[in-house]
Amino acid sequence: MITSKYTIRERNEAIILQKIIDENIVSRANLATITNLNKASVSAITKKLMEEELIKEVGIGNASSQGGRKPVLLTFNRRSSLVLALDIGTNYVEGVLSFIDGTFIETIKKRKIDINEQTVITHIREIISELSEYTPETRHGVVGMTVAIHGIVVNNEIVYTPNYPLDHIKLFDELSNSFDFPIFLENEANLAALGEYTFSSKFNSLVSISIHGGIGAGIVENGLLRNGKHGKAGEIGHSILFPGGKQCPCGNEGCLERYASHRALYDQIEDTLNVHNINSDRIKEYYDENNQQVKEILLENANYLSIGINNLSSLYDPEIVVINSSVYQKIPELIDYLNKNLVSRFTRDVIVMNSPLQSSATLLGAVTKSAQNFLNIQNLKFID
Repeated sequence: MITSKYTIRERNEAIILQKIIDENIVSRANLATITNLNKASVSAITKKLMEEELIKEVGIGNASSQGGRKPVLLTFNRRSSLVLALDIGTNYVEGVLSFIDGTFIETIKKRKIDINEQTVITHIREIISELSEYTPETRHGVVGMTVAIHGIVVNNEIVYTPNYPLDHIKLFDELSNSFDFPIFLENEANLAALGEYTFSSKFNSLVSISIHGGIGAGIVENGLLRNGKHGKAGEIGHSILFPGGKQCPCGNEGCLERYASHRALYDQIEDTLNVHNINSDRIKEYYDENNQQVKEILLENANYLSIGINNLSSLYDPEIVVINSSVYQKIPELIDYLNKNLVSRFTRDVIVMNSPLQSSATLLGAVTKSAQNFLNIQNLKFID
């Protein structure tokens, strides 16, 4: 039970701020009704939030049917503060400077670079230095930075990265000692899910599946990531599809991502057609040309993925599953195939759809992570 007056006051401030964000434009009287707080408390809290420039007045509303004074309307100040978001891929680092509402100011991406313990800090610092040149004047400045890691992260510690040698490096300590704003490290698929939840979905329970060289899933309920005790919740790519099957770097045999990831798909098409340098654009061309071999491989790949989705949906019962994949974006018929394969009583109500955010999902999730911390709001939604 909360007994501290300070704690109660902080909680009520977060409640008021969240309702202003949710409603977009709202009066103080309506806030009192929505939150069940008395008008004096609402008035005091909104005054403080205005002094901090987190909210602002935007005009006059209509009087009630009983007459009286017209209410002053409030809205969230989307330009009050800034956030840095970074995605460390297998051979790239992408950084974004954003307003706290997810509006990107500038994006910088370093491609085809070596990612290792010696280079990663240098790449990050160079990108932040370049982004700083685009920093506008705001009341609160940069209020946080979240870094997406393609691997397992627990409490800001990098535990396992299968695609680059960053296991257990002290990245959090290095960044925290270099910058005076809060730093967060988080799994890339988790951040993609958080981005979808905050910026594209009206649902309260969501799973986002990111398909790249591997397969990972992020699970979000009411704005809270389900990470598991050891940060491994959502590692759908390492669920067993075929016992005794293909060897996986994780140590298992027959993992889903050895059969349904982009890497597996590209390798199979290259071997079948005796071609090189396959990517999603070329696969789309083969599909449009009605190449039957490629179509059969795609359906087989999607069938394997649907098994993983079925298992994940049975475990977590989400309202929606979002697929973040360049192949599925370019061939949306594959999404229809996935939906048709979810026929059991446990999964047939689950909606499977392509990511509305696409390649921005992870970076927007990184924005969300820092925004949640600064605003003290877990269940944050920026959906117009």
